[in-house]
Amino acid sequence: MNPTISQRLQTGPIVIDGSMEAVLRSRGHNESPVEIYNLTNPALIERIHDEFIEAGAEIIQSNTRCANGITLNPFKLKERVYEINRKGVWLARTAAVNRAYVAGTVGPIGKFLTPIGKLRPEDAREAFMTQIHALLDGNVDLLLLKSFIDIDELEIALEVARHISRDIPIIAQRTFPEDSTVLSTDFPREVARRLNLPGVIAIGSNGTVGPNRMLTIVRSLYGTTNAILSAQPDIGIPTLVDGQPIYNATIEYVAGSVRALVEQGVTIIGVDGGGMPEHVRAIRQAIDGMAVGTPEVKVKKMKAPLNDEAEEQTAPSRFLENLGKRFLVTAELDIPRGLDMTEVFEGAEYLKRHGIDAVNISDGARARLRMSSITISHLITQRTGMECITHLACRDRNMVGLQSELLGAHALGVRNILAVTGDPAQIGDYPYATSVYDVDAIGLIRALKRMNAGLDLMGNPVGKRTNFLIACACNPVADDMDREISRLERKVAEGAQVAFTQPLFEAASLRRFLDRTEHLPIRIMLGVIPLRTARHAEFLHHEVPGMKIPEAIQRRMRESANATAEGVSIAVDFLESTADVRDRIVGLYIMPPLRRNDMIVEILEKAGLHREVTA
Repeated sequence: MNPTISQRLQTGPIVIDGSMEAVLRSRGHNESPVEIYNLTNPALIERIHDEFIEAGAEIIQSNTRCANGITLNPFKLKERVYEINRKGVWLARTAAVNRAYVAGTVGPIGKFLTPIGKLRPEDAREAFMTQIHALLDGNVDLLLLKSFIDIDELEIALEVARHISRDIPIIAQRTFPEDSTVLSTDFPREVARRLNLPGVIAIGSNGTVGPNRMLTIVRSLYGTTNAILSAQPDIGIPTLVDGQPIYNATIEYVAGSVRALVEQGVTIIGVDGGGMPEHVRAIRQAIDGMAVGTPEVKVKKMKAPLNDEAEEQTAPSRFLENLGKRFLVTAELDIPRGLDMTEVFEGAEYLKRHGIDAVNISDGARARLRMSSITISHLITQRTGMECITHLACRDRNMVGLQSELLGAHALGVRNILAVTGDPAQIGDYPYATSVYDVDAIGLIRALKRMNAGLDLMGNPVGKRTNFLIACACNPVADDMDREISRLERKVAEGAQVAFTQPLFEAASLRRFLDRTEHLPIRIMLGVIPLRTARHAEFLHHEVPGMKIPEAIQRRMRESANATAEGVSIAVDFLESTADVRDRIVGLYIMPPLRRNDMIVEILEKAGLHREVTA
C-alpha cells in the first residue's frame, strides 16, 4: 500500500505539477475556460497529466481551479459544475494510478466579496460547497486551495472543506502580491495564523511572483506555523504579447531557484504560471536527494504603529473636529471645464469670508470631463485656506487606482472624502468610455475605514493610519426607500460618519427620513438647492435622477415675476419649516446654481443662520 500524502510529506520534498493552462495554450488549445476540456477533449487532459507525472511530479492538480458555478456561469456551464469537477478528478486519477497523488484544485471565484465587490459570502460558500462536494466524491487524495488573494474568501473555502470532510488533507495557498516592506511586518504571521486550521497540512503561496520573489515570501512564512510550507511560483514575470504571456526565464534558472526554495524550508515545491513538463523534470532532477532545509530566519520587525498608543496621529480636519459641535454649512462650487480655476478660487474666498465651513468639490459629475477633484481641493486649500469636502467617484478608477488616489489625497492634506458611486460614462462627454465600478460607494467607504486603521482593502499595512472624514450621499425622497435605508445602513456599518442628502423642499420629507434613520449613528447634512427659474425646477425634477421638486414648488416658480428671488424665498421657507428638527441635523449642504454664491449668503441671512464675516 502506498503511503498517505501526510506520510509521504515526512520523508522529504515532493514535486507538484505545473500549469495545465500553459501547456494547453502552448499547443494551440485556446478555448476558455480550460476546464471545458475535461468534457470536450478528456484524452488531451489525461495525456498532459501523464506527461507531468513522467517528468517527475508526485502531486498532480485536477483541472478544476475555476470550476465553480459562479465562475462558470458566464460560459453557460453552471449546470455542469458537478460533472466538470468529477470528470477532472477521474482524468487525474486515471493518469496517476499508483504513481502520484491527486489534488482536487479549488481557486478563487474571481469576484470581490461585499462590500468591496458584489459577491456575497453566502453565495461564495454555496459555490465552494458544490465544487468541493464533487471533488471529494471523486476520491481525491487531498485538496489544494490556491491562487486566493482575499484571505476572507480563502477562509470561506477552508470552512466549507472542513464542513464536508474532517479528514481530507488540505494545502492552503495565498497569493502574495505584497512587496518586501509589507512582508517584513507581522502580516505573514497573521495570514499563517488564520490558515492554521485542523487538517491544513501545508500553507504557502503560488503564482504572481517568480522564484526569486517567492524566496522572500517563504522566509516571511517560515516559523509562523507548524504546517509544512508549499511554494508554486510562476516561472518568471511574463510579458504580454497579443494577450499571451511570454516568459524569459530559462529552465536552468527555474530549477536552480526552486532548489533554493527547498533549502529555505519548502516541502511541496513546483511552478505555476508558465510551468511546463520540462520545468517539472528539471526541478525533479535539481532536488533529488535533497532534504528540506531548516534555515535560521530572523524576521525583521518593523515598527508597528497600528498598536502603538504613542503613534503620532495626523490631525483631523477642522470640519471633522467641528462636526456635531456647531451647526456647519458647506456649499458646492461649480467646476468649469479646462485648466482655469480662477472662478473656483474666487468663489472659495468669497464663501470663506462669509463664514462657510467647507466647499464641496464634485468628481466629474454627470460624467463630464473636469479637473481631478483631489487636485482642485488641494489647490483651493493651499490658496484660500478653505476646507473642501472632496467627492470621489468609483466610475473612473479600479480598486488600485482608487486607493492610490486616497493615499495621494492624504499626502496632499485632503482629509474630507465623500464617497460616491458616480454617474455612468455613457451619459457624459465620452459615452464609449469604460465605466470601471470595481467597487461602489460602499466599497470605497470600506477602503477609507481600512486606511484609517492603517490598512488597504486587502488588509495589507499602508505604513500608518490616515485620518479621513468619511462622508456619503443619501436620498431622503428615493423611489425605493427600503433600498435607500438599507444602503445607508451598510454605509454606516462600513464606516460612514456623515451623510449629505439630496436637495429637499418639504419638511415632511425630512422628518420621515430622520425618523427612519434615527437608529443609525450617522450625522446628517441637509441638502438645499435654491432654484433659479421655472425651467431649472422642471429640469431637476424630470431629468436629474433622484431629484423630486413638488408640484407646488414648481408652480411657485412658474407664477413668480422674479424667479430668482422666489427660489431664495422657497429655500428660506423650507429652512424655517424645519426649525423643529434642526437639532437632528448637523448642518446644511447648499448647492447654488451657476456660481451664484451670493444666493447662499442671502438664504443664510434671511433664515437667521448667517455667521459673522471672517477677517
